[in-house]
Amino acid sequence: MTSQANNRKGFTLIELLLAMAVFLTICGAIFALLQLSQQRYSSETQLSGTFQEARLAVDQIVRDVNDAGFPAAGMFSTTPPAALYAVTPVAWAPGYPSLPGCQIGTGGGGTCATPGDFDLILETTINGTVSWIRYQLPAESTTLYRAAVAKTDSDPSEATSGSGVMVPFVVNVMNNASGAQLAQITATYPTMFPTENPVPIFQYICDTPAGTVACPNAAASYNSPQNIRDVDITLIVQTQLPDAQTGQLKLIELNGRGHRLNPSN
Repeated sequence: MTSQANNRKGFTLIELLLAMAVFLTICGAIFALLQLSQQRYSSETQLSGTFQEARLAVDQIVRDVNDAGFPAAGMFSTTPPAALYAVTPVAWAPGYPSLPGCQIGTGGGGTCATPGDFDLILETTINGTVSWIRYQLPAESTTLYRAAVAKTDSDPSEATSGSGVMVPFVVNVMNNASGAQLAQITATYPTMFPTENPVPIFQYICDTPAGTVACPNAAASYNSPQNIRDVDITLIVQTQLPDAQTGQLKLIELNGRGHRLNPSN
C-alpha cells in the first residue's frame, strides 16, 4: 500500500502556474476579439442607420420633385383660382408668381432667393390639395427642415416659414456646416469638401431649345424656375456618435435626381 501511494503524482506548482497563464492568455484574446466585434457591430449599425435615414430622405425629395407641377392649368377646361392648381412645379422668392428677372445660380445672376443651393420650394398636390413643399438647410446649420402647407394667395416663402411649419427632416447634414466643421471634416475626408466650401444640396437643370443644361449655364430667358426639369440632390450626413474603433465621426454621401414628369407647366 505504501509503495502504491508513493507512486501517485499530481501537478507541480510550476505546472499549475503555467496552465493558468495559458488559460488567462486565451481568455484575454477571446475577450479582446469579443470587444472588437462589439465595437465593429456598433459602428456598422450606426453607419447603417445613418445611411438608411439619408436614403429615405433623398427618396422623398426625388418623389416630391417627380410629382411637382400637378395639376397644371392645362388640365382644366376653365382655369380655376390659382390656389387650386400648380402654376409651376417650382415656386420662388422674391416676387412669386411674377418673374422679374428671377434667375438661378451665380452663372445666370442668381437673383432668386429660392430655389437655391439649400432652399427649394415645390408646388404639387398632397392628398388632393395643391400644396407647397419646402426643403431648407439654413446657413451653418446641420438640420435639414421640411415644410408642407396648403397653397394660398400668399407668398410661398412666407407661408412655409411660419412658426411650427418647418420641422426637422434630417439631422447632422453637413453640406452647409460652419467653416470650422468643414475644416475638421476635410482633414479626414479630403475629397468630400475639396475646397472646404459648402456643397449644394440642390442643383438645377433647365429646359432649353437645345436640350437640358445646368440652369446657371442657360441663356437668361431659360434660366428660370419655370424651366427647371431636373433637380440633382447631394446629401452629406454625419453619424451622431464617433466610431467605436477610430473615435472619429463618419460621413456618408448620397446622390439622387428628381425628374419633373409634368410637361404642362
